[in-house]
Amino acid sequence: MPFYMFNGRYTAAAIKAMVDTPQDREAPASALVKAAGGKLHHLFFCFGNDDVIALIEAPDDKSMAACALAIGASGAFSGGATTKLMTSKEAMAAMRAAKKASKGYKPATG
Repeated sequence: MPFYMFNGRYTAAAIKAMVDTPQDREAPASALVKAAGGKLHHLFFCFGNDDVIALIEAPDDKSMAACALAIGASGAFSGGATTKLMTSKEAMAAMRAAKKASKGYKPATG
């Protein structure tokens, strides 16, 4: 199954709710991903532009999009992004395909 990285930023109201009543967000996130046929491998809270980063394995792009849409529709996040990840083996296959596809390609010249 493909891997995805989800980065999210909580709303101020969601952060306030977690501070007022500390709660494990990994369990509900895992249940959501599982309902879409995937597996939550890690959920990290972090500093910086994002509040959370999740490493998710999902059957396909549609399943991951369903997770991201459900999270977005919850109203708990002010923004986020999903990045599809490739293993090193998949990247090597893409490099070989790029080499084959680029034969005969002529870049623009000035």
